[in-house]
Amino acid sequence: MPLINFAAREINYKIVYYGCGLCGKTTNIQYIHRKVNPNTRGKLVSIATEEERTLYFDFLPLSLESVKGMKTRFHLYTVPGQSHYNASRKLVLQGVDGIVFVVDSQINRLDENIESYLNLWDNLSDQDDDLAGMPMVLQMNKRDLGDVFSVADLAELLNHTGSSVYEASALTGMGVFETLKAICKLVIIHPAQR
Repeated sequence: MPLINFAAREINYKIVYYGCGLCGKTTNIQYIHRKVNPNTRGKLVSIATEEERTLYFDFLPLSLESVKGMKTRFHLYTVPGQSHYNASRKLVLQGVDGIVFVVDSQINRLDENIESYLNLWDNLSDQDDDLAGMPMVLQMNKRDLGDVFSVADLAELLNHTGSSVYEASALTGMGVFETLKAICKLVIIHPAQR
């Protein structure tokens, strides 16, 4: 559920980028942070391990146009990709309004993608959320690399909710904003359906 601050006339939505380690979650957030107008974004907060992976989350508050006279803010988070940080993943998922599931398209990352996808279902189930009813988009990242699965094959394995699918290369920015716009639209229209 979005957080509504009536005094400030503001609606706050929480979007979580979820996926296996090194799939491009943080790269998405960093690209968005670099490219959006500095007046519409907050500070990018990132906590990394010695391997330069996200330990807890990246957080980027992003302000866009108003909805029904209220200012909208999208808080973008990532979860740590490594499975041994599952407690942190659960914390970041609390109060989520929408999910971008980032898939590493490389053939040699299939097992990690499937493990992360199943972990997402488990974690949402543990907090009584239903992924089938959760606004979600799938981003097929790293499409610019060789030796990748077809989008159709990945969607068949990882898209049991019929979510929209976007091809991307977070390093170059291809598909990054298309993915963001899609999830933002979904979370804005979704609360009325809950």
